[in-house]
Amino acid sequence: MLTVKAYAATSATEPLVPTTIERRDVGATDVLIAIRYSGICHSDIHTVREEWSSVTYPQVVGHEIVGEVAEIGSDVTEFAVGDRVGVGCMVNSCRECENCKAGMEQYCLNGNIGTYAAVDRDGTITQGGYSTHVVVDKDFVLRVPESIPYEAAAPLLCAGITTYSPLAHWNAGPGKRVAVVGMGGLGHMAVKIAAAMGAEVTVLSQTLSKKDDGLAFGAKDYYATSDPETLKSLRNSFDLVINTVSAALDFDDYVKLLRLDGVWVNVGAPPEPVAMRVFSLFANRRSFAGSSIGGIKETQEMLDFCAEHGIAPETELIAAEKINDAYERVLASDVRYRFVIDTATL
Repeated sequence: MLTVKAYAATSATEPLVPTTIERRDVGATDVLIAIRYSGICHSDIHTVREEWSSVTYPQVVGHEIVGEVAEIGSDVTEFAVGDRVGVGCMVNSCRECENCKAGMEQYCLNGNIGTYAAVDRDGTITQGGYSTHVVVDKDFVLRVPESIPYEAAAPLLCAGITTYSPLAHWNAGPGKRVAVVGMGGLGHMAVKIAAAMGAEVTVLSQTLSKKDDGLAFGAKDYYATSDPETLKSLRNSFDLVINTVSAALDFDDYVKLLRLDGVWVNVGAPPEPVAMRVFSLFANRRSFAGSSIGGIKETQEMLDFCAEHGIAPETELIAAEKINDAYERVLASDVRYRFVIDTATL
């Protein structure tokens, strides 16, 4: 077993603290990754504070991981020591159900194994990327293109694929009008990716404070949802709406933004149940959907797409000792647009 440095939550209410954790020995199909950068996702905060489900502590979170291959198992031929690689939100799945066989491991019918806070194949609890090293099965390791700035690549493994997947699935592209609700870590990636796909993009944010950024990222229009006229004026306007907000909205009003056969997709995940009248969907034959991350093949496709189009997240690099401060700033929407931990500071 390899003992590595990490930053962990010890309870739902205490600050994260430095610690050490054990990583399993490198098996025949495993890859040992020396982590260089790990992004901070709002999901990390929801998890350590037990807002989604109970957690076994101590818990190391982080599922936006990039680094270099430090060691490979005897059966690994896809990677070599020194390769730039990444790990996203899952590290295994059953691989036998119809969804896994279709390359949709994120929807594994037996439950995929999350990068953290999940029961691993050996019965232990998975520990995430706020650490110096991780051991991952080769089939869940991704190649990080050289053209993507290294320190900015990590958030693509969650924020990037979480927005790319629904945009690709619902065919965002030329002739499609796409709205992005929220201009945070997920939202700014949705804008960049949708614009690169050729869609006409509109941002709907609480205020206009990030309007210049939104337009620079490729949006054509930008509206403040705090203005009561915004939702009224934009009714029947969009083919696809990507909602990145992890809070309850007045969905009865928001789905009216959809034109004929328009689709509303939630990628933000509010911890509390949400309500909506089904009658709101009847007009224009609207659809209300959810989307998770992407499968491994699609995540690699996303990385290659971002490399081809020069897309990278906007990041703020921090030392590990600033993680707790970063959490508070995320909750206060005080980041443009994703914190990334320099794991050398562990």
